[in-house]
Amino acid sequence: MCLAVPTLVKSIDDHEALVEIGGVSRKISIWLTPEVKVGDYVLLHTGFAISVIDQEAAEETLRLFEEMALEDDG
Repeated sequence: MCLAVPTLVKSIDDHEALVEIGGVSRKISIWLTPEVKVGDYVLLHTGFAISVIDQEAAEETLRLFEEMALEDDG
């Protein structure tokens, strides 16, 4: 099973993007998603953006991840 996490694209430099999730930033490859723009959400898997998703879906997924983490904490 694979997990892809929605991340927000903050900047783009050639075939790399700076993304942010939960206050953490990192550079990722956007070779697989050349259509991505600053402000888009992408699904991040193993350092690669694998698809662009809409903001509503990204925020709902992140909300569910947060809810699962809170339940796991007890």
